[in-house]
Amino acid sequence: MNILITGAAGFLGSHLCDKLIADGHTIVGMDNFITGSPDNIAHLAGNDKFVFYKHDVSNYIFIPNKVDAVLHFASPASPNPQSPVAYFNLPIQTMKAGALGTHNTLGVAKAHQARYLLASTSEIYGDPTVHPQSEDYAGNVDPAGLRAVYDEAKRFAEALTLAYHRQHNVDTRIVRIFNTYGPRMDMEDGRALPNLLKQALLGQPLTVYGDGAQTRSFCYVDDLVDGIVRLLYSDEHMPVNIGNPVEMSIKEFAEIINNVTGNKAGITYVPDARSARDPQRRRPDITRARTLLGWEPQVSLEEGIEKTIPYFKSKLGLA
Repeated sequence: MNILITGAAGFLGSHLCDKLIADGHTIVGMDNFITGSPDNIAHLAGNDKFVFYKHDVSNYIFIPNKVDAVLHFASPASPNPQSPVAYFNLPIQTMKAGALGTHNTLGVAKAHQARYLLASTSEIYGDPTVHPQSEDYAGNVDPAGLRAVYDEAKRFAEALTLAYHRQHNVDTRIVRIFNTYGPRMDMEDGRALPNLLKQALLGQPLTVYGDGAQTRSFCYVDDLVDGIVRLLYSDEHMPVNIGNPVEMSIKEFAEIINNVTGNKAGITYVPDARSARDPQRRRPDITRARTLLGWEPQVSLEEGIEKTIPYFKSKLGLA
């Protein structure tokens, strides 16, 4: 297939480029580098299976050649207010990527009669009151809060995607992505893994907020990409959770990172400074992915951290 991937220079987008090229497809990558990095796709320069356009998906998209599939992954995703590329600091761009970007990419899929896959997020569940979160849970969200620029952009994007499916018969798919990690992720992402792994590799105490009882589940990027590609190849139109159902507290997670890296500096507990209704618990119900796609994660957390360490070391100048 000839596949358009928006956000191609991002963490997930670049790994999808690699996987789909390896599967024999030709990729048209698109990114405006507002949060993506040219470094993530530098290895694809000169590859005759990869063509790149620097373009903002909020503007009209024209692709001259036939497109067989569209994967819309363009959006700021970092929740870290201290990062200049966080959606807190790019609120309008985030909303436009979710609204106008989804509209424009759906237009490409409609014009080319291409299959379409939207990258949605576990953030649409908000701070969940149902646990684990299955696809039929409507969420506990704050449409006026600081996180709303991302949460509501993705909720709108899902609604628009299904509207195009129902009204225009566009062959759509929606993946709800849970916490993912691996090489090429933004080290200033603001999520638990980059924060803690960076500290561990520098031999510093790991900073855990509160008592560390808040939970997350972590999926290695290769597993996530495998699930996304299976969904792309499937005939499923309704949202599907892709993530690792193994839930652990942030305290437990920090202890694993220290063990894997050999960091002897321990853990420092600081007052809980989290803001903007940071979810207390997060764990996907992946029953649909198991049943419809035959998918579940294969990489253990310890193995995934080992695979991620060389990238972090290179970025920290420790390689």
